[in-house]
Amino acid sequence: MGKFHQRSYEEELMDVLDSEGPVIWQTLKELRTINKWLGGNNVTQNGISSLIKKNGPRERPYKIMDLGCGGGDMLRLVADWFRKKNIPVIFVGFDANPSIIAYAEENSTDYPEISYEQGNVFNLDFRSKDCDIYLCTLFTHHFDEPALEGLLQNLHEYANLGVVINDLHRHWFAYYSIKFITRFFSKSPMVKNDAPLSVLRAFKRKDLLNIIKTLPDAVFTLKWRWAFRWELVIFSSDQ
Repeated sequence: MGKFHQRSYEEELMDVLDSEGPVIWQTLKELRTINKWLGGNNVTQNGISSLIKKNGPRERPYKIMDLGCGGGDMLRLVADWFRKKNIPVIFVGFDANPSIIAYAEENSTDYPEISYEQGNVFNLDFRSKDCDIYLCTLFTHHFDEPALEGLLQNLHEYANLGVVINDLHRHWFAYYSIKFITRFFSKSPMVKNDAPLSVLRAFKRKDLLNIIKTLPDAVFTLKWRWAFRWELVIFSSDQ
């Protein structure tokens, strides 16, 4: 169990930002299925709901940005939730891989409230975005602590309402479960490699608490959710 004690910093195949073609599309399709059936998608939606409830009703649309948006699955899921609630909202998805952005756009044509931008989140000027909520779904484990701390400091400072982080719990059961599932049911070499590696790069509670300590006077909630997910909601200083 020693390899679960500390985070791994081994690079995932998806971290190669010029990956393209059928392997990327197959990977995104399989990830959509995995996240749906393991129940992890609800974590982000729960976090958004807590921020919306705390803020109360308003007339102007919310603006929500999804960093590392992947295929846009989360944005479409959340858009459906806002539609059911009849709450006006504008979504923007960011991803560094242009092939992933193309896939997301192709699968979001029925969602005019969603737009996508290709770019590196570390080059974004968050001050100019006037964003209410930033989403990081299965995104933060891709970075080491110094990079992640710098990113969250920016998000915490400039979010009008807060930040919702949905990421993996580094745990032996989660690792061996996803390794078994992808070995026998995945057709994507990228998924077979990256899914278990993502768990090794993920977080224990103490890891997240140490990162949050770098945010001045941060108000937050941190909850464990099935299936081996962390729901971290960081409220803006104005809330």
